[in-house]
Amino acid sequence: MSSSIQHPPRSYRRRVSTYWWLGRWPYLKFILRELSSISVTWFVVQTLLQISALSRGPTQYMEFEAWLRRPIVLSLNAVSFFFIVFHAVTWFNLAPKAMAIRVGGKRVPSLLIAAPNYLAWLVASVAVAWIVLRG
Repeated sequence: MSSSIQHPPRSYRRRVSTYWWLGRWPYLKFILRELSSISVTWFVVQTLLQISALSRGPTQYMEFEAWLRRPIVLSLNAVSFFFIVFHAVTWFNLAPKAMAIRVGGKRVPSLLIAAPNYLAWLVASVAVAWIVLRG
């Protein structure tokens, strides 16, 4: 008895490298922005550890500060800081594309959507710098 099941022809599928996203800057930028969430996580964990050390008293906090001064932690913080800034800049630049705001039937210019983000960032940075540097 012969089988009457017909199989469709296989379509050609070009093999795609695991590293396909390295070929074009927009793809690489997207992947780097997504990976930057690891840096955000690192800073959140570090902040929680700092609060924990602070709540356990001056000795524990001094030990935590000594840990922060280790070269590996300083290096990790520097790399993480770069990724946090990269994430913020790429996100602020993406905001006008994600938010199609219209006023009077016309789309609000991209600059008017992105600029308040940068302004808020600048104000927050100046406030933090003032608090840190005045003491």
